[in-house]
Amino acid sequence: MDLRKLKKLIDLVEESGITELEVTEGEEKVRIAKHSNIAPQQAYMVPQAAPIAGAAPAQAKKRSVDLDDLDDEEDDDSDDEKGHVVKSPMVGTFYRSASPGSDAFVEVGSTVKVGDTLCIVEAMKLLNEIESDGAGTIKKILVDNGQPVEYGEPLFIIG
Repeated sequence: MDLRKLKKLIDLVEESGITELEVTEGEEKVRIAKHSNIAPQQAYMVPQAAPIAGAAPAQAKKRSVDLDDLDDEEDDDSDDEKGHVVKSPMVGTFYRSASPGSDAFVEVGSTVKVGDTLCIVEAMKLLNEIESDGAGTIKKILVDNGQPVEYGEPLFIIG
């Protein structure tokens, strides 16, 4: 099959609504497939002010915490639950350390100041360091390492 025929076939696939074309001519076989990456990219390009519903896979194991339920979880330790809540600024995967073998950035009881790195949220293969926007002591870590997080999901409580 010559290049002119291939070019015509490629143009045909681009102009039509089909996503895949396979042509056999004698012993030669050509398969042209059009795959669009637009939809997955658009899911992450939503402004951070709007929460994204359903971004995490349904089968993913996730621990979600409702701040209203925190007082009910540990009535004897309710002072630990009050404080500044650090929320995820994006959809992604939560990591407590820079690499699998290294120590966590913070532990419960760690003292932090404004600008200290608390964790990493990986989004679209980019590692985003999440910094503390308040000073104090880490009272609670609300997400497990390696779990998906959504925009606005509480990650830490700083007291």
